[in-house]
Amino acid sequence: MITDPLLTAREGAAVLQISIPTFWRRVSDGTVPKPVKIGALSRWPRSEVLAVIEQAKARRAG
Repeated sequence: MITDPLLTAREGAAVLQISIPTFWRRVSDGTVPKPVKIGALSRWPRSEVLAVIEQAKARRAG
């Protein structure tokens, strides 16, 4: 049973409601964590993508 599925860049961008190029820019600037590399594949744990939203919400309230 997978409790924290790995997302592709496309899926991560969809969760954050941003374009794929913007998703990669956010990875480059550190807003989105670096991917887990599995061979040549880049994947992000769903919990880490959701944490990006929570961090943004915390900064907004701050």
